[in-house]
Amino acid sequence: MEKIYLSDAGPKVSPAIYGFWRWSTEVDNTAATMEKIVNLCLELGINTFDHADVYGSWKSEEVFGKVLAQKSFKREDIVLFTKCGLNIPNPGNPDIRIKHYNTSKEHILQSVDNSLRKLKTDYIDIFLLDHLDPISNLEETALVLDQLRSSGKIKNIGVANFTVFQHQLLASYLRTPIVTNHIELNLLNTVALDNGQLDYIKQKYMRPLVSAPLAGGRIETGTDKLAIRVQQKLEDIGKKYGANVESTAVAWLIKLGALPIIGTTNEQRIRNIVNAFSVDLDRQDWYELYAASKGE
Repeated sequence: MEKIYLSDAGPKVSPAIYGFWRWSTEVDNTAATMEKIVNLCLELGINTFDHADVYGSWKSEEVFGKVLAQKSFKREDIVLFTKCGLNIPNPGNPDIRIKHYNTSKEHILQSVDNSLRKLKTDYIDIFLLDHLDPISNLEETALVLDQLRSSGKIKNIGVANFTVFQHQLLASYLRTPIVTNHIELNLLNTVALDNGQLDYIKQKYMRPLVSAPLAGGRIETGTDKLAIRVQQKLEDIGKKYGANVESTAVAWLIKLGALPIIGTTNEQRIRNIVNAFSVDLDRQDWYELYAASKGE
């Protein structure tokens, strides 16, 4: 995969990104499993990896750090994202009583230092805030992000799951540009396409990064009315391109200029997403799929 600029101010990344948000206690969250997935991604040309402090029941960063320490690949050959903000109750964090957001200065500083230690790296390529905490002091939040960037601990600033207005609000306090906004978008959930989030990201000369490109597997295996309707249309159109349902669904996102964030641990599903980059949907096929997602 040829690397591309994430934005006019951001770093080069692979056109597909691997994210660990689906790793949990149900997944074999070990260094051996992670090394296998990371090496598969590198083999397929994916060198960009998306973390957060909470992923994998708060353990994925540490496991990835163990893999990185084995030096089967070089730190400078990969791009690391991580984030903070979302806090989820977990037996390992008894102080967290309820799901909530925290983008305070103190929490950001602690999270960055913890992530650097766990990932066994000196810097984070892109550090993101996951949701905006409405009760944090936004001026302090922006100031600490700018300071972390100046210190070299983080190279770029991003956001995840921000509305257009939240994106604008944080940007107004920062001295440096936001380089990405992670949003959820797929043929079973087109809200970000319909509410202006996607348009605003493009207005700021950023590539939209989309999580859940296969709707957590529902695009392939869902049994609800919407999923079945979209599956049938994907099968019909996919035949024209020699592509399966999943590759065709991701090709629909790529046509929008989006970069899919892969979350599955299924090797074939990872390959299906990569195969989507060889599918160039024509305009009317793209709109047929969009109409199917709307029930039209």
